[in-house]
Amino acid sequence: MTALGLLVPGEAAEDDYPRLEQLLGSDVRIDLIRADPAGDPPERLAARTEELRLAGADSVVWASTTAAVAAGWEGAHGQVRMLARAAGLPASSTAFGFVHAARELAVSRVAVVTAHGDAAFTEFLRAGGVRVVCTAPLGEDLAASVHPAAHEDAQALFLPDTSLRTVAQLTALERRLGKPVLSAHQVAAWEALRLTDRRVNAPELGVLFTREPVVQV
Repeated sequence: MTALGLLVPGEAAEDDYPRLEQLLGSDVRIDLIRADPAGDPPERLAARTEELRLAGADSVVWASTTAAVAAGWEGAHGQVRMLARAAGLPASSTAFGFVHAARELAVSRVAVVTAHGDAAFTEFLRAGGVRVVCTAPLGEDLAASVHPAAHEDAQALFLPDTSLRTVAQLTALERRLGKPVLSAHQVAAWEALRLTDRRVNAPELGVLFTREPVVQV
Protein backbone atom coordinates (compact mmCIF):
# COMPACT_ATOMS: atom_id res chain seq x y z
CA MET A 1 0.00 0.00 0.00
CA THR A 2 1.29 3.43 -0.99
CA ALA A 3 -0.12 6.29 1.10
CA LEU A 4 -0.16 9.76 -0.44
CA GLY A 5 -0.27 12.62 2.06
CA LEU A 6 -1.97 15.76 0.78
CA LEU A 7 -2.11 18.99 2.76
CA VAL A 8 -5.24 20.59 1.28
CA PRO A 9 -6.49 24.18 1.54
CA GLY A 10 -9.80 24.15 3.39
CA GLU A 11 -12.41 21.99 1.73
CA ALA A 12 -11.08 22.58 -1.78
CA ALA A 13 -13.41 20.32 -3.81
CA GLU A 14 -12.44 17.41 -1.58
CA ASP A 15 -15.04 15.14 -3.15
CA ASP A 16 -12.67 14.84 -6.12
CA TYR A 17 -10.19 12.88 -4.01
CA PRO A 18 -12.28 9.74 -3.32
CA ARG A 19 -12.76 9.33 -7.08
CA LEU A 20 -9.03 9.86 -7.60
CA GLU A 21 -8.28 7.21 -4.99
CA GLN A 22 -10.69 4.77 -6.61
CA LEU A 23 -9.17 5.23 -10.06
CA LEU A 24 -5.61 4.86 -8.75
CA GLY A 25 -6.36 1.33 -7.54
CA SER A 26 -6.73 -0.60 -4.32
CA ASP A 27 -3.06 -0.34 -3.32
CA VAL A 28 -3.00 3.48 -3.24
CA ARG A 29 -4.47 5.49 -0.37
CA ILE A 30 -4.93 9.27 -0.22
CA ASP A 31 -4.69 10.87 3.22
CA LEU A 32 -6.01 14.43 3.49
CA ILE A 33 -5.23 17.00 6.15
CA ARG A 34 -6.84 20.44 5.93
CA ALA A 35 -4.79 23.61 6.27
CA ASP A 36 -5.49 27.31 5.90
CA PRO A 37 -3.10 28.67 3.25
CA ALA A 38 -3.84 32.25 4.28
CA GLY A 39 -3.90 31.94 8.05
CA ASP A 40 -1.71 29.04 9.10
CA PRO A 41 1.81 30.11 10.11
CA PRO A 42 4.71 27.87 9.04
CA GLU A 43 4.83 26.10 12.41
CA ARG A 44 1.13 25.23 12.09
CA LEU A 45 1.66 23.81 8.62
CA ALA A 46 4.58 21.81 9.98
CA ALA A 47 2.36 20.37 12.70
CA ARG A 48 -0.30 19.41 10.17
CA THR A 49 2.37 17.73 8.07
CA GLU A 50 3.43 15.72 11.10
CA GLU A 51 -0.13 14.38 11.26
CA LEU A 52 0.30 12.97 7.76
CA ARG A 53 3.50 11.20 8.76
CA LEU A 54 1.79 9.67 11.78
CA ALA A 55 -1.03 8.50 9.52
CA GLY A 56 1.54 6.52 7.52
CA ALA A 57 1.98 8.74 4.48
CA ASP A 58 4.89 7.91 2.16
CA SER A 59 5.10 11.42 0.70
CA VAL A 60 3.65 14.87 1.32
CA VAL A 61 2.31 17.41 -1.17
CA TRP A 62 1.22 20.96 -0.30
CA ALA A 63 -1.92 21.06 -2.43
CA SER A 64 -2.60 24.80 -2.46
CA THR A 65 -1.45 25.98 -5.87
CA THR A 66 -2.16 29.61 -5.03
CA ALA A 67 -0.25 29.64 -1.73
CA ALA A 68 2.83 28.06 -3.28
CA VAL A 69 2.79 30.31 -6.33
CA ALA A 70 2.33 33.43 -4.19
CA ALA A 71 5.58 32.59 -2.42
CA GLY A 72 7.47 32.68 -5.71
CA TRP A 73 9.87 30.08 -7.09
CA GLU A 74 12.41 30.33 -4.27
CA GLY A 75 9.79 30.79 -1.57
CA ALA A 76 7.93 27.71 -2.75
CA HIS A 77 11.16 25.73 -2.50
CA GLY A 78 11.42 26.96 1.08
CA GLN A 79 7.90 25.73 1.81
CA VAL A 80 8.75 22.30 0.48
CA ARG A 81 11.95 22.09 2.52
CA MET A 82 10.01 23.00 5.66
CA LEU A 83 7.41 20.30 4.99
CA ALA A 84 10.09 17.70 4.28
CA ARG A 85 11.85 18.49 7.55
CA ALA A 86 8.61 18.40 9.53
CA ALA A 87 7.45 15.09 8.09
CA GLY A 88 10.78 13.38 7.54
CA LEU A 89 9.35 12.44 4.14
CA PRO A 90 9.84 13.48 0.52
CA ALA A 91 7.74 16.60 -0.07
CA SER A 92 6.63 18.84 -2.90
CA SER A 93 3.68 21.02 -3.90
CA THR A 94 1.03 21.03 -6.59
CA ALA A 95 2.69 24.11 -8.09
CA PHE A 96 5.94 22.20 -8.63
CA GLY A 97 3.85 19.23 -9.75
CA PHE A 98 2.63 21.22 -12.75
CA VAL A 99 6.23 21.93 -13.74
CA HIS A 100 7.33 18.32 -13.26
CA ALA A 101 4.28 17.03 -15.16
CA ALA A 102 5.06 19.36 -18.06
CA ARG A 103 8.56 17.87 -18.22
CA GLU A 104 7.09 14.38 -18.05
CA LEU A 105 4.91 15.13 -21.06
CA ALA A 106 7.63 17.09 -22.91
CA VAL A 107 5.37 20.15 -22.84
CA SER A 108 6.84 23.65 -22.83
CA ARG A 109 3.90 25.82 -24.01
CA VAL A 110 0.55 25.78 -22.25
CA ALA A 111 -2.83 27.47 -21.97
CA VAL A 112 -4.10 28.33 -18.49
CA VAL A 113 -7.69 28.72 -17.32
CA THR A 114 -8.11 30.01 -13.77
CA ALA A 115 -10.50 31.99 -11.60
CA HIS A 116 -7.55 33.72 -9.97
CA GLY A 117 -5.17 36.23 -11.49
CA ASP A 118 -2.84 34.36 -13.81
CA ALA A 119 0.25 36.58 -13.55
CA ALA A 120 1.83 34.84 -10.55
CA PHE A 121 1.19 31.35 -11.95
CA THR A 122 2.53 32.42 -15.34
CA GLU A 123 5.74 33.69 -13.73
CA PHE A 124 6.08 30.54 -11.63
CA LEU A 125 5.78 28.33 -14.69
CA ARG A 126 8.24 30.52 -16.58
CA ALA A 127 10.79 29.97 -13.81
CA GLY A 128 10.28 26.25 -14.35
CA GLY A 129 10.78 26.45 -18.10
CA VAL A 130 7.12 26.43 -19.12
CA ARG A 131 5.71 29.29 -21.21
CA VAL A 132 2.06 30.33 -20.97
CA VAL A 133 0.89 31.22 -24.47
CA CYS A 134 -2.71 32.13 -23.61
CA THR A 135 -4.97 32.48 -20.59
CA ALA A 136 -8.67 32.82 -19.88
CA PRO A 137 -10.87 33.36 -16.83
CA LEU A 138 -12.72 30.37 -15.45
CA GLY A 139 -16.48 30.63 -15.94
CA GLU A 140 -19.31 28.70 -14.33
CA ASP A 141 -19.16 26.10 -17.10
CA LEU A 142 -15.73 24.48 -17.21
CA ALA A 143 -16.27 22.94 -20.64
CA ALA A 144 -17.10 26.35 -22.06
CA SER A 145 -14.06 27.97 -20.44
CA VAL A 146 -11.36 25.84 -22.03
CA HIS A 147 -11.41 27.45 -25.48
CA PRO A 148 -7.89 28.97 -25.04
CA ALA A 149 -6.48 25.45 -25.19
CA ALA A 150 -7.45 25.41 -28.86
CA HIS A 151 -4.62 27.90 -29.43
CA GLU A 152 -2.31 26.19 -31.91
CA ASP A 153 0.80 26.96 -29.83
CA ALA A 154 -0.60 25.45 -26.62
CA GLN A 155 0.59 21.88 -26.12
CA ALA A 156 -1.54 21.33 -23.00
CA LEU A 157 -4.19 22.94 -20.82
CA PHE A 158 -3.48 23.72 -17.15
CA LEU A 159 -6.32 24.11 -14.64
CA PRO A 160 -4.55 25.14 -11.40
CA ASP A 161 -7.57 25.99 -9.21
CA THR A 162 -8.03 23.65 -6.24
CA SER A 163 -11.71 24.64 -6.06
CA LEU A 164 -12.40 22.85 -9.35
CA ARG A 165 -13.95 19.39 -9.50
CA THR A 166 -12.24 18.04 -12.60
CA VAL A 167 -11.44 14.36 -12.18
CA ALA A 168 -14.64 13.14 -13.83
CA GLN A 169 -14.10 15.44 -16.83
CA LEU A 170 -10.42 14.96 -17.65
CA THR A 171 -10.66 12.36 -20.39
CA ALA A 172 -13.62 14.07 -22.07
CA LEU A 173 -11.74 17.37 -22.12
CA GLU A 174 -8.64 15.69 -23.55
CA ARG A 175 -10.67 14.04 -26.31
CA ARG A 176 -12.32 17.34 -27.15
CA LEU A 177 -9.07 19.33 -27.19
CA GLY A 178 -6.73 16.68 -28.55
CA LYS A 179 -4.07 17.52 -25.95
CA PRO A 180 -3.26 16.80 -22.29
CA VAL A 181 -5.33 18.46 -19.58
CA LEU A 182 -3.71 18.87 -16.17
CA SER A 183 -5.77 19.86 -13.13
CA ALA A 184 -4.77 20.63 -9.55
CA HIS A 185 -6.08 17.48 -7.83
CA GLN A 186 -4.85 15.15 -10.57
CA VAL A 187 -1.40 16.78 -10.50
CA ALA A 188 -1.22 16.69 -6.68
CA ALA A 189 -1.80 12.93 -6.68
CA TRP A 190 0.65 12.37 -9.55
CA GLU A 191 3.31 14.45 -7.80
CA ALA A 192 2.82 12.52 -4.55
CA LEU A 193 3.26 9.26 -6.47
CA ARG A 194 6.33 10.61 -8.26
CA LEU A 195 7.95 11.27 -4.89
CA THR A 196 7.55 7.59 -4.00
CA ASP A 197 8.86 6.39 -7.39
CA ARG A 198 5.49 4.74 -8.01
CA ARG A 199 3.90 4.51 -11.44
CA VAL A 200 0.17 3.90 -11.72
CA ASN A 201 -1.47 3.33 -15.08
CA ALA A 202 -4.87 5.02 -14.79
CA PRO A 203 -6.10 6.16 -18.22
CA GLU A 204 -9.31 7.59 -16.75
CA LEU A 205 -7.11 10.21 -15.07
CA GLY A 206 -5.79 11.45 -18.39
CA VAL A 207 -2.64 11.20 -20.47
CA LEU A 208 -0.47 12.07 -17.47
CA PHE A 209 -1.25 8.69 -15.92
CA THR A 210 -0.42 6.65 -19.01
CA ARG A 211 3.22 7.50 -19.58
CA GLU A 212 6.51 5.77 -18.71
CA PRO A 213 8.87 6.28 -17.00
CA VAL A 214 8.32 8.52 -14.00
CA VAL A 215 10.21 11.77 -14.47
CA GLN A 216 13.26 12.19 -12.25
CA VAL A 217 14.23 15.75 -11.29
